[in-house]
Order: sequence, then structure tokens, then C-alpha cells
Amino acid sequence: MECSWKTVLLLVCASLGVQYTAIRTLRDSLSGPCHGGVYHCQNRQPKDSRWRALCENNTLPMETSAMASRRHILLFATTRSGSSFTGQLFNQHPAIFYAFEPLYHVQQAFTNSSGRLRRALDRRALLGAYRDLLLNLYTCDLRFLENYIRPEPQDHVTGSFFRRSSSRALCSPPVCPEGGEGASASGSQPDETWCPKKCGALNLTLASIACLSRGHVAIKTVRVPEVGDLRTLTEDPRLDLRIVHLVRDPRAILASRMMAFSEQFRAWKIWNATGRQPRYVDLAQITSTCRDMADSAETGLQRPAWLRGRYLLVRYEDLALNPKEKAQEIYRFVGLEMDESVHSWIAQNTNNSAPPTSEWNYKYSTTRDSKNTAESWRLRLGFDIVRTLQTLCNDTLSLLGYRAVHSVADLRNMSNSLVEPRPFQTLV
Repeated sequence: MECSWKTVLLLVCASLGVQYTAIRTLRDSLSGPCHGGVYHCQNRQPKDSRWRALCENNTLPMETSAMASRRHILLFATTRSGSSFTGQLFNQHPAIFYAFEPLYHVQQAFTNSSGRLRRALDRRALLGAYRDLLLNLYTCDLRFLENYIRPEPQDHVTGSFFRRSSSRALCSPPVCPEGGEGASASGSQPDETWCPKKCGALNLTLASIACLSRGHVAIKTVRVPEVGDLRTLTEDPRLDLRIVHLVRDPRAILASRMMAFSEQFRAWKIWNATGRQPRYVDLAQITSTCRDMADSAETGLQRPAWLRGRYLLVRYEDLALNPKEKAQEIYRFVGLEMDESVHSWIAQNTNNSAPPTSEWNYKYSTTRDSKNTAESWRLRLGFDIVRTLQTLCNDTLSLLGYRAVHSVADLRNMSNSLVEPRPFQTLV
């Protein structure tokens, strides 16, 4: 019996050793091309040929004072809050590598997993995966995305990168030799067709190199619920994270979702057309949106130590009404000069009154008459729905400075703005 116990003990120890080795190997293979960060390739001789291209001499820059001053910007928003429009303020800057909704791939990978895995999935697991990917992207390890992109990239090349065309860096040299200025038929306006046609599949190795060649990284996401979920990133010494929290009137958010996602919001559209609330209308989603917006704004404006100097609250309506002034405020907050290309984009893309030519253009277009569209939801949304939203989201409306309406006449009177003048002080 004693011999048997010794044998079992030895087997357990051997098993633990094998598992430890496997975990270390897996972690090393996924941790990026460079030990201790992407800026230390010179200290590593990668065994894995996947990373060799990123670690050749002169491929990655040495860590310098310029590297230490890199800005890591997160445009933190919710769906249909004007984030695609706002993200272009970063995308147009030649020194910023901009990524549009990369967390989409994480969400899809978890959603497409087996039913058993979905049932076992909790909020913390998904948020942990989001944070891991954000950290790797901020250090320009775009190949970390290979853990989530489906179908799985072959030789680090994929044709399934979500909304690639929304990133100028991914449609320009060195990622795309055919790209650059003037490559799109619509100029600086992102388009879903020209980039894949001109550039072919996306090489994630070249994308990482393009990221490193630019001084700063900006990422847009609508998938992180609350700013508190980002605390570990704000406290990470490898990052200089600046969070631009974009908010919008919840009534405008709902009106935009109803137009962009007709099937999902069919019950709401029936309610809006008939004035009668269907019993099966889903009030939970917009209620959750309001709660998350308010919780994040309250956290940011309370100035906790981990967020101080790293959080800026921006109302979409203020940006739409005064795009140049608000854009300059955003750039001051992130500590960068606003490039002339950003000024030009604002001038060209905030005075367009032409209606969208397709459903895609309505969903994702960033060209608009911003001043006239900021409160245009008031002409489309029925008063009964507005009154219900004001009850559900009363605290959020009050906190963010949005006035309630009490009659149809009040709702339709566009001469009286529902956006109260309210400065939201940048944290210092």
C-alpha cells in the first residue's frame, strides 16, 4: 500500500510538471513577440518563427523617450452614441494608429462557443478577455487577435478583420501598398468595399509594424459596460491610458437604434407608429444603457485616484454643435496637437446635408450636418416613447444635462434645445 501511495504521488507531481510546462509554453506563445513588452525585441531570440518578422533588427524601435510619451487612447461609448463620427477625430491623425471595435472579435468568439461554455461564461471572464486584448493592442501586438478571429488566420493573414476599412492605418502602406491618400473613391471617408479590394487580406504582422510606426494608439469600443471595468488598465505602468467617455441623450440613442437595427427594434417601431406599447417590447436594454452611462459618468466625475487625469466626459451634442472647439478640447486632454488633417476632415464632414444612400451609410457613415442632426430625433420619436424613456432614464438625463419634455409641442419645438449648457471639467 505504501508503495502504491508513493507511485500515485510521483504521478501527480509529474502531471503537475507537465501542466506547468504547457501553460508556460502557451503563455509565451501568446504573450507577444517581445519579452517584457513589445519594445524589447532586442532582448529576445524568438524560437517561434511567427514572431521572427517582428523581432528582426530595425523592425521595432528601441525604447526611447518618444516611446515613453506614447498615448494610449480609449474612446469609450455605447452603440449609436456617435462614436464612429467621434473616432474619426483620431483616425485622421497621421501619428495615431486607430482600431475600430476590435473587441467585436472577442465577443463573437465567446458567443460562437459551445452552449456549455456560454452557460458557464460570466461577466468577469468576458471583461478579462476584453482587457487582455486591449493591453496587447496598445503594445501593438495585433497578432494576439488570432486567438479570436474566425476563421482562424493562416500565416497571420486574415480576410475577416471587422470593419478594417474604418482604420486608415490598415488601408495604407506598409499594410496596403495600394493604399494611402486618395485611394478611396470617397476620399477620407471610410468605405467598406475599396480597402479589401485594393489591399487584399490583412497581414497582422504588417499591421503590428504599422502600429509601431505611429506614435500613439487609439481604440474605439462600445462593448465595455462601465468605466470601472477599465481600472486595471489605467493602473498598468506600461500604459498612459486616456479615456474619452462619449455620452449622448438616451432618447437620441434609442431613435438611432430603431433606424439602424430595424428587426431588433421592430416592437419599438410598432409602438412609435401606432402609439400603443406592445406587451413584448424590451425595456431592459435601454434601461441598462442608461444605468451604465450614469454609473460611468458618476465614477469619472468623482475623481478617484486611479482615474484622475485619465478621464474626459464628452457629450455628443456638444461635439456636433461645436466640432472644432470640442475636438481641440479632446486633443488637449490626450496631450497631442490636433493635426491639420483633422481640421480638414471636420470642415469637410460636418456640413453634409445629403441623406444616406444606403442602410450601410446610415449605420456607419461619419459624414453629416452635425448641428442639425444633434437633436433631430425629436422629429422622429413619438411622445409616448419619449415619456417612457424619461421615466426609465430620469437620473441619467439629469446627471448629463438633458431636459425632459412634457408635451408633444414641447418635444417638436426645435427652437428650444433640450441640451443644457454644462461644462464637465477635465480631471487634473
